[in-house]
Amino acid sequence: MTASPTPTAARRKPSIRIALLSLALVLALLWLLAALLLVAFRWIDPPTTAVHVERRLQALLQHKPYHPRDTFVPLSQISPNLQHAVIAAEDGRFYQHHGFDWHQMQIDAQGDLEGERVRGASTLTQQLVKNLFFGTGRSILRKGAEASLVPVAELVLGKRRILELYLNIVEWGPGIYGAEAACRADYGISARAIGREQAARLAAILPAPLRRHPQRMDSYSAIILDRMRQMGW
Repeated sequence: MTASPTPTAARRKPSIRIALLSLALVLALLWLLAALLLVAFRWIDPPTTAVHVERRLQALLQHKPYHPRDTFVPLSQISPNLQHAVIAAEDGRFYQHHGFDWHQMQIDAQGDLEGERVRGASTLTQQLVKNLFFGTGRSILRKGAEASLVPVAELVLGKRRILELYLNIVEWGPGIYGAEAACRADYGISARAIGREQAARLAAILPAPLRRHPQRMDSYSAIILDRMRQMGW
């Protein structure tokens, strides 16, 4: 005869099922909240981001001062030089894709197989979602949640608002967030007045804003300027 499960084991199975269902419900509600926030961000500027909160907590835990600089400005007050430099540096097919650059992903996958250093296929939309909701950490769960929110961002925000939000919230140095703060911190001028070469240098530090400085970006900024010319900018 087959032994029947003990009362303890019988109770454990429903408990595990309830816990998993509860976790799934919480995750679904968090996803829905993030989606609703993206809809709201079509008209409302984000008061903070996951990266802002993360940096503030890091400073608190390390007992370091934290004085963030962030001034949200309309896209019309950000020089086209900087807009074009960031697109050329971070997402050359920004206006062609719908949130995911499958073409660049194929190039990166081929480069990985051949052992080459690849450019990276994370689009501005993906980076915006990551900055807003997930911070700088990396995990499979985070990538999955990010990927599910990218189509929502593309649908409800549109390219112009995505670019405006990204340029205003992206980290550009320790405590420096957004184009206006970056231009004033590094060059003492507004984002509206930034020049072409200065813009390329600022765009060059975005992959590692806490380690790079625009004045030391001669080589990469030259590459970005060349990309801008190739793109007709």
